[in-house]
Amino acid sequence: MADVKDPKIAEAYEKIRTNNDETTWLLLDYESDKSNALTLTATGTGDVEELAQQFKPSRASFAYAKVKYVNDEHSFREKFVLIIWIGEDVKIMRRAKVSVHLADVKNVLRAYSIEVSASTPADLKQDDVVTRLRRAGGANYDRSKFD
Repeated sequence: MADVKDPKIAEAYEKIRTNNDETTWLLLDYESDKSNALTLTATGTGDVEELAQQFKPSRASFAYAKVKYVNDEHSFREKFVLIIWIGEDVKIMRRAKVSVHLADVKNVLRAYSIEVSASTPADLKQDDVVTRLRRAGGANYDRSKFD
């Protein structure tokens, strides 16, 4: 089991969920290579591509982000994304544990529209994430942004 009891994680999650704070993402990393405890490593106010710059090839991480995008000329949507990062240089045992620890992370970072698995920053292009959110989001009245 992953240890996600750090109260800073829940606080950052709530900041992202509310409209009273500018925080749009959080990043969780393991305390060390041998630890199963996750800690809040960083938060930010930018988009998914800004968040992607925080990931390291040698680490396995989890992230949560608010993505705001234009729905049509009259409205916008805000959706939440859970990101599972397994860098290209992560050792095999850590890779295996991430899939088990994901359930514990989901107990804390509960509400999201899609999961995104990534191993390079190229996997986290803002436009690609928005496209996936549009497809998962149901009604879409501006067909030009969907096709």
